[in-house]
Amino acid sequence: MINRRIILAGAAALALSTSVASAQDWKGKYPEITFAVVPAENASGVTERYTPFVSYLSKELGIKVNLRVANDYAAVIEGQRAGNIQIGYYGPASFSRARLTGVKTDAFVIDVNSDGSKGYYSVFYVLAKSPYQKIEDLKGKNLGLVDPNSTSGNNMPRFVLNKLNIVPESFFANVTYTGSHENAILALQQKTVDVAANWWNSEDDSNLSRMEHKNLAKRSDFRTIYKSDLIPNSPYAYLADLPPDLKAAIRKAIMESPTNDKAAFDKLSDGKDKGFKEVDHAFFQPVVELVLFVDSLRKQKRT
Repeated sequence: MINRRIILAGAAALALSTSVASAQDWKGKYPEITFAVVPAENASGVTERYTPFVSYLSKELGIKVNLRVANDYAAVIEGQRAGNIQIGYYGPASFSRARLTGVKTDAFVIDVNSDGSKGYYSVFYVLAKSPYQKIEDLKGKNLGLVDPNSTSGNNMPRFVLNKLNIVPESFFANVTYTGSHENAILALQQKTVDVAANWWNSEDDSNLSRMEHKNLAKRSDFRTIYKSDLIPNSPYAYLADLPPDLKAAIRKAIMESPTNDKAAFDKLSDGKDKGFKEVDHAFFQPVVELVLFVDSLRKQKRT
């Protein structure tokens, strides 16, 4: 007579066998994958920051994970559109742009800040010694933005300026896309621009604080003249048509990284982040609306 214990053991063995076979199926199709990151800082800085994390993912997934440092935000969008990038670390606006333009990519986790919050801000910086106290003081001066697909470096700044009835291309003498958040700060430091947009979590966690940590800038040399409303944190997104078991493995590895490889996880944010939270694309609907609003401003400018 077959007892319950034998039946349960058999079921467990079958489930394990099925799981192993399923993993072998996706590993056969994806012996390696690519993880791409938008250029929030210079290429060497991104590489140094993400290499330990990508090595951790390779170990956890049991396949090779390649790090790609994108030249610009659009490169991650187009790489996922072409199927060449399996996992992308986006800004909220560039992820929303990808979805709006038909890229089949799904957000699955975001960073959680050290205080438990799940968002960040767009700020306008000026030099501390400059006379400017508010955006309206900068008429006829030079504005530094980051990238057309940057949330804190373009979309939110344009939304803020519109609320102030400011059309950037006519209010400022020049509007320059610097290519990265670091470059925007450097342009301000070198007086190529008079005001620069950037991202900011807190006094101790911002692009500027990270640059200070690398001896690229001093926070005391800059002053904030505007801080936006909260923006949802940046998503990790994988291709929607990846095998479900591969997506589950990626999600599990990233969610467990603060415990499984704390050093690699801490490297991502200089130890400022608390962990990850699972999300889906609906979390970014406010950013989708922001992107569509900025698009409408461009259309108005052309007509």
